[in-house]
Parts: sequence; structure tokens; C-alpha cells
Amino acid sequence: MQSFVEILLIEDNPLDVRLARECLREEKLANHLHVVKDGEEALEFLQRRGRYTHACRPDLILLDLNLPKVDGREVLTQIKADPHLRDVPVIVMSGSPAEIELIRSFDLDVEGYVTKPIGFQQMSDIVRSVDRLWFSIVSVPAQGR
Repeated sequence: MQSFVEILLIEDNPLDVRLARECLREEKLANHLHVVKDGEEALEFLQRRGRYTHACRPDLILLDLNLPKVDGREVLTQIKADPHLRDVPVIVMSGSPAEIELIRSFDLDVEGYVTKPIGFQQMSDIVRSVDRLWFSIVSVPAQGR
């Protein structure tokens, strides 16, 4: 029996959010997709503040770098600085290969990078690969749930 995987999508583009939802539905994977639209809301979710006091600890974070309010780079820095979150796999999504290089230069230890725009096939490949690697083969510790 496959357990549910908690995925946090931090994305302000409604089309990319819809694409992620469609890919998860199409792949018929046992996932819960949580969506936040800006960096401030992401930090509230991850730190279980405000309306997110009962939020789950995600098993995977898909992070857009260009976010309103609090930039994705700052969100990533705070994730990696938090002992309860730093081991959560993060896949960074960016509209620019230069931004991805910048994140690499900060040495913030992310599990992957994707350059936008992301099409349906590419998003499906990401979802399948992540599901297969991190949640079918590798055991993910259930800390702080």
C-alpha cells in the first residue's frame, strides 16, 4: 500500500499550478499537493504559523525562485537553515539558467533544478522521477509530522 506523499508547490503562476495538478492527476500518484502563491505564505506554511498552524511537513518542495513578497532564494535559505526542514528535498524552478547558477553558487544543496517554462511532458517526467526515486526507492524519514 502506497502512502500519501505531501508535496508543497511554491508557485505564483496559476498556469504552472494547474499544470502540476493535472500531471499529478494524470500520473495517478498518491500525493497531496499543497499550493502557496508567494514566499511569505510559503514560510508561514513551513513554519506552521497563521492559518497554517496545522500544516503538514512536506516530503517534497517544488520552489519557484521568482516569488512576490519574499523571494524564492530567501525561502530556500530559510528552509536549509531550519533543522526540521533542511532534509526535505527541494527542486528549484526558474525562468533563467543564470538564476540556477546563482543558487548553485550559494551551495544551498537542492536536489534538482528545472528551467521554465515547463511543459506537460516535462512536469510529468519530474513528478514520475521524484515519485520513483524519493518515495518508492528511498525511504524518507517521517520527522515532525
